[in-house]
Amino acid sequence: MDAHQHYWNPARGDYGWMPKDDKVLTRIYMPADLSPGLARHEIEATVLVQAAPSIEETEYLLGIADATAHVAGVVGWVDFERPEDRRQLERLARHPKFRGVRPMIQDIPDKDWMLRADVQWGFEALNELDLTFDALGFPIHLENFLTILKRYPEMRTVIDHCMKPEIRNHSPESFQHWANGMSQLANETKACCKLSGLVTEASQNWMLEDLKPYAEHVLSAFGAERVMWGSDWPVCRLRAEYSDWRKIAEDLTSHLSNKERQRVFGETAAEFYRLDV
Repeated sequence: MDAHQHYWNPARGDYGWMPKDDKVLTRIYMPADLSPGLARHEIEATVLVQAAPSIEETEYLLGIADATAHVAGVVGWVDFERPEDRRQLERLARHPKFRGVRPMIQDIPDKDWMLRADVQWGFEALNELDLTFDALGFPIHLENFLTILKRYPEMRTVIDHCMKPEIRNHSPESFQHWANGMSQLANETKACCKLSGLVTEASQNWMLEDLKPYAEHVLSAFGAERVMWGSDWPVCRLRAEYSDWRKIAEDLTSHLSNKERQRVFGETAAEFYRLDV
């Protein structure tokens, strides 16, 4: 399984984070573009994740999922600043492939946004509706995510992209801050973690050794039973093609047992997202 990938059409107009005229990102990506990579690595199912802060994009992704056999689940978006969006969440939850939501916390200027009283209804609703929460942020959000996950201990949470460590600006201090925060999340909550996004946090001339300490820490802290591999395609193409990142991930997990690799490359995601695969 691929636990994290995207499809998009920039002409839809709601991808505000996307640089204009970026030769990698600013183009249409559809299932036919990813199918060769999936076939090459015998990947049977994927989780399609939102990339725009709009319910319209979530509905667009669910339409793609309806027409695409390999999309086993969709992670969408609702506006946590609109309590009335609870009705939207309840409606979306009736779709057989809808799994949960991902607020784009990394793009919100207020670091403490998730602690605001007026957005707590969103976390409460995910709990009550038994939906998933993809935690998207940076190391500066580690402490607040720990607060939220301890406040809602039964919320099914997965940390996206290893919380985007500062690989390109690596220092002993930044690594230790990130590692301590990730260890706390692993030890004090039930959260899972996606082994994804590491290459795009590295520099253009990255090497495998740049990624290794980060992957090793995640695997050690969370254990293979709580780690799931995701491509973050097509964003990964900023640094590596789909097959390259897959091969790198296999190298980063080569010390694991066969059973542990089965967890990382499929079983953890299927279990967490409750996918019918």
